[in-house]
Amino acid sequence: MGEPEHPRRRDGTSCPPEHSVLSLEEYLAMQRSIGNETRFRVLNALVEAGPQSASELRDRLGVESNVLHYHLDELVDVGLVENRKRKEPDADGLYSYYRATSLGEGVLEHGVRELMRREWDALEEYSDSSH
Repeated sequence: MGEPEHPRRRDGTSCPPEHSVLSLEEYLAMQRSIGNETRFRVLNALVEAGPQSASELRDRLGVESNVLHYHLDELVDVGLVENRKRKEPDADGLYSYYRATSLGEGVLEHGVRELMRREWDALEEYSDSSH
């Protein structure tokens, strides 16, 4: 079996793990996490609308509180979301809020969204060429 293949950049050069900020296992955990529809929707809402409390996310996404907290904990555990505490409560008396980390924004923008854009571009190109 030879040596394991390292991930490659767009230009074809390899990205050895020793030069990565995170381990391969950490990157894979992020990808597994974002592969869940509820977690994707939570992260997407945080990127689109900015920091929100759990109750704001619950209302926005229509997800039960216990289910939402389970998925928020998973996103926090893998580093895609962070739970921040306010020094003073907001107008609703809430001290805690969630926000996407820069890694969360990057995984969303350069992962799922990039794939979706490529798919739409390919569909558009195909439909244009078939007329």
